[in-house]
Amino acid sequence: MSQETEHVKVLIIGSGPAGYTAAIYASRAGLSPVLYTGGQPGGQLTITNDVENYPGYPDGVMGPQMMEDFRKQAERFGTQVRYGLATKVDFSVRPHKVEIDEQITILADTVLISTGASAKWLGIESEERLNGKGVSACAVCDGFFFRGQEVAIVGAGDTACEEASYLSNICSKVYMLVRRDEMRASQIMQNRVINNPKIEILWNSETDEILGEDEVKGVRVLNNKTGEKREIPISGFFVAIGHQPNTDIFKDFIHMDESGYIKTIPGSTKTNVEGVFACGDAQDNIYRQAVTAAGTGCMAALDAERYLAEFENH
Repeated sequence: MSQETEHVKVLIIGSGPAGYTAAIYASRAGLSPVLYTGGQPGGQLTITNDVENYPGYPDGVMGPQMMEDFRKQAERFGTQVRYGLATKVDFSVRPHKVEIDEQITILADTVLISTGASAKWLGIESEERLNGKGVSACAVCDGFFFRGQEVAIVGAGDTACEEASYLSNICSKVYMLVRRDEMRASQIMQNRVINNPKIEILWNSETDEILGEDEVKGVRVLNNKTGEKREIPISGFFVAIGHQPNTDIFKDFIHMDESGYIKTIPGSTKTNVEGVFACGDAQDNIYRQAVTAAGTGCMAALDAERYLAEFENH
């Protein structure tokens, strides 16, 4: 079966705040970008109900609505937004080759990777059912909704400690569920939560079930040493067991850290491959906010524009 082939100047892979912002800048620069949305059009924000911390929305905005606004703005300037998933790449040739849904081959002068990252979940039914109804994977995004209330957080790394500390400034009490009798977090972060009077650490503890019908009402915790179960009333449940960047298809060509986050040249969005740029959560394991993703999307489009200008002058 012969594949359809198409040549584009700018190909954007992924459609969260980074991808759409890159598209807005690239299309306004007259670069006619083509953006493929990936498997979750709009990215992680589409599973976020209220976004209250993005500048310019004084009354807050629903995540899906915000991504719809971003998409319309990109399309207004001429971005072609297409539904499809990049399934294979070859960055050893120029123009770069990207296969979409194993059906179309795009030959791209520049590729902007904005494939994002996905939160790791515990994988229990009640977590999925109550996602967005008190269950969250981002304390910085959603902690505010639980001010003055009791919440629980699962995790034992630096991020979990950081988010537990953050929640303790907003919530009346934070239960921290740690699966073993020790944490993976650095000593300084451990000390911070252990010495915080508002954080209670439950060691050897696993989530048996999140309780509640339409919203989180509590959590049933299993002590994996004693087998004992206890129910704790809470209104917010945060999962902080890490994120997985969606970068697998690039690993043969692009330099990444041990977790799979793309390494960019400091102060830019350039990767180790000329003409390939990375923005958003695919290359950011620290901030992971919509506004920082959008900022790097802008950078990637400007980097690509400069690269193309130099490319055409040679």
